[in-house]
Amino acid sequence: MAAIAFAVAEAAFQFGALAGLDNVYSDLWHRLSGKRFEPAHVVMVEVDEPSLAKFDDPLAFWAPLHARALATLRAAGASVIGVDFLFSVTPEAWLQKYKLSTSEGLKEYDLAFRQELGAGKTVIVGAVSRGEPGKPDNFLLPHTEYLISLPNADLEASIGLADLVVDSDGSTRRFRMAPPLNLDKETAKGAPRLTLGALLAVRASGQSPAAREWSIGGHTYNADSDQPITYAGPPGTIPRLSFHRLLEANALRDPAIQALRGKVVIVGANYEGMNDVHGTAYTNGVFRRDKSFMSGPEIQANIVETLLSGKTTRNAPDLLRWIIMAVVLLAGIAVGLRTSPWWGLGATVASAAVALGVGYVSFQHFWLFPAAPVHLGLLAGFLLVLGLRLTREERDKAHVRTLFEGYASDEVVNLLLDSDQKLNVSGQAMHITVLFSDIRNFTTISEKLSAHETVEFLNVYFPRVIDVIKAEGGRIDKFIGDAVMAEFGAPFPFADHPIRALRAAARMRRVAEEFKGWMDERFPDKGLPPFGIGIGIHTGNAVVGEIGTAKKKEFTAIGDTVNVASRLEGETKTMSCVIVASADTVRAAGDKVVTGRHDTLKVKGRAEPIEVYEIVDIKA
Repeated sequence: MAAIAFAVAEAAFQFGALAGLDNVYSDLWHRLSGKRFEPAHVVMVEVDEPSLAKFDDPLAFWAPLHARALATLRAAGASVIGVDFLFSVTPEAWLQKYKLSTSEGLKEYDLAFRQELGAGKTVIVGAVSRGEPGKPDNFLLPHTEYLISLPNADLEASIGLADLVVDSDGSTRRFRMAPPLNLDKETAKGAPRLTLGALLAVRASGQSPAAREWSIGGHTYNADSDQPITYAGPPGTIPRLSFHRLLEANALRDPAIQALRGKVVIVGANYEGMNDVHGTAYTNGVFRRDKSFMSGPEIQANIVETLLSGKTTRNAPDLLRWIIMAVVLLAGIAVGLRTSPWWGLGATVASAAVALGVGYVSFQHFWLFPAAPVHLGLLAGFLLVLGLRLTREERDKAHVRTLFEGYASDEVVNLLLDSDQKLNVSGQAMHITVLFSDIRNFTTISEKLSAHETVEFLNVYFPRVIDVIKAEGGRIDKFIGDAVMAEFGAPFPFADHPIRALRAAARMRRVAEEFKGWMDERFPDKGLPPFGIGIGIHTGNAVVGEIGTAKKKEFTAIGDTVNVASRLEGETKTMSCVIVASADTVRAAGDKVVTGRHDTLKVKGRAEPIEVYEIVDIKA
């Protein structure tokens, strides 16, 4: 049994099936560790809220400000400067584009900035525009006026690509020295090559960007190197300065600016509403609601620090991993065979904890020990033992009832159990409709109520909307604070899931209107805002299955359909209505839907705009 479990776990590891779970563990190690070390090689200069308040010109006209800032950084002795803004247009070109008046003086408006680029200390950013399948990639580069200002027009040495490696869950955990490019021969000549963080580190170490390999921080890298980012700590760990401090009259007397001598400096944006934020190992914690996103410039800064500090995270040796896995599998299965299932479960949990402990200790020494294969092996061993005691059919039925009890109606669970089509809880693609509902002004309400009163009203409100969702065959996926996520068409694939979701939304709106009276009667003197909700609905394909760790999993849906439904819930405020559904849902629901306002929206995290409708009513 140990050999079988070992083979299953190792095969899953080698084929990359456990990468997501290992990412969960690695992310947990990052959050538990907090700040890991003091960054010593890189500093960020941020265009932040105070800088925007001090200089109120549109960002397209900040070239003179950037020139003064770059001059200050050069005078302060910065090793190399990276500017994480894509200067795709000049002020003159911007005015011409919108047919605004120009003057002869405008041609010299950004001259100082172009001269700073020509000084050779600055790396500016570009990006890769991926071509369609079978077609070559292209570049998004700064304006030609700025490119010809670079020393010898050397793009390879002066343009760093801002492209980040993004995992399937949207988080950035690794970096490449050079992204893989599919270029035609003409475009490839003299084209940018290295990513921004890699190029800054190469230049700071005094090496040529055109070399085939580089020795940085005691390690050797080539263009194909693909490494974990050794984050120094959570967002905010990299030292930073506000952009406006570089423009003060006595800036060079500022001790913080004097401390930039010999450092790599990255100039970038960090203000409310900016789009350059990304998920990292510190985002989506299991035990936290806040989303600790990190700005693009800070991720690039962590890449620079990873390279120059030599604190490169490596994978643990296979021999060590095999020994530990063999020992814990033998111990866990031996206990399981000689004791009750509960003792066997206890032995499995204890062995899994040992693997997690090894993973955490290894992480502190910049080694990645993959605990997920060990946990998979333990799970396989436990199931092999349990298979001697339970029939497969009874085990499956018990699991399904446990998985959905309380989250879907008994009728849906019975339909699922009686169906010939078995549910694949390990993950399958399904066509479903996702519903997100949120309480309006919840923060204001919770501030005016005591903790006990807040819990009280939620415990009265949630059962009412849950009953509506379950009555339409929906499944409660999760509660996210005051929000509810539900799916229709999973786990049981109702063919009419779009209209079910819309009917549920219309009934939820009536429940909210009735609940407003309850709130007014229960809390008459609290000065609460009127109770209301927003509902977003979208229909499409999603991956549905159990997701989580070996200790805790939940049956859920992931993918673009879920993300769009969540965004549409937020758009109810913009459209001043209660229910917003995508055109995909409305068309799939048929002619029973009465719609109101109609719009095409650009939602965050999605390149293509989406057509949406206000849902007014559902015909009987």
